Amino acid sequence: MFQDSLDCSLCSEDTWPNKARDLCIPKTMEYLSYYEFMGVLLCAASILGTCISLVIIAIFYIYKETALVRANNMELSFLLLVFLTICFLVGLLFLGKPSDWLCRIRYPAFGISFALCLSCLLAKTGVVLMAFRSRLPGSNAMKWFGIKQQRASVLLGTSIQVLFCVIWLFTSPPHANYNTDYHSSTIIIECATGSDLEFWLVLGYIGILACMCLVMAFLARKLPDNFNEAKFITFSILIFFAVWVTFIPVYMSAVGKYTVAVHVFAIFASALGLLFCIFTPKCYVILLKPEKNSKKQILQR
Repeated sequence: MFQDSLDCSLCSEDTWPNKARDLCIPKTMEYLSYYEFMGVLLCAASILGTCISLVIIAIFYIYKETALVRANNMELSFLLLVFLTICFLVGLLFLGKPSDWLCRIRYPAFGISFALCLSCLLAKTGVVLMAFRSRLPGSNAMKWFGIKQQRASVLLGTSIQVLFCVIWLFTSPPHANYNTDYHSSTIIIECATGSDLEFWLVLGYIGILACMCLVMAFLARKLPDNFNEAKFITFSILIFFAVWVTFIPVYMSAVGKYTVAVHVFAIFASALGLLFCIFTPKCYVILLKPEKNSKKQILQR
């Protein structure tokens, strides 16, 4: 378009006029890049969380024969640590320029990784409850919630989320969207959910699993054994809820790359909450209080 000209032409969708209005210039592309300050911080947080998880995995592996590691199902503890590591790595999928394939990986990976973590927590809390009931006279509760049943519960809890994600991908998959509604000079490259219903269904299922964990952990929090980690699970789920309840209004009001940053921050904050609340007390005893890492101390009322 030309200033004071009788023959004006419109700029294309990806350009806009300069101040003199005599030339169309490219619009600024906005997305959360790895190279900007906010992206670097989130990358550092992802690497830090991953490294902490791997260090704890190494500690648990070295001390795998000790009473504390074996007390609350060693297999579920290792699975939970691996899934938390995946959660930290999933956050990296939200950085960089969105594309259709990246958007279709991003949301399902987020939903399934947290479903795996919460299903493991649900199984761990079930172990605490069943272990206590099995010590009552005439009870064979652990017979009905053995290793195979625990694995099945994790698979069942996750498979429902996988089903939601598969339906989402086949009906209305997430895709890259070039948004020009907010700023005339900026194109916001973002991942559109495709179906808001499916997005909130995936998020809602994570909330349902978290509620189930909270209820079971609350019921088991005062069981008498020292190995009872239900109180730590309760605290971790409360932090999880605090993060995601705060996330929803901020996510709805944020625009562009700040929406993505809020989502990634919520992923890292909730994963760190689960990691520290559940595993820090155990690592403290294993490394600094080894005299308490015995079967006698753990079973002491």
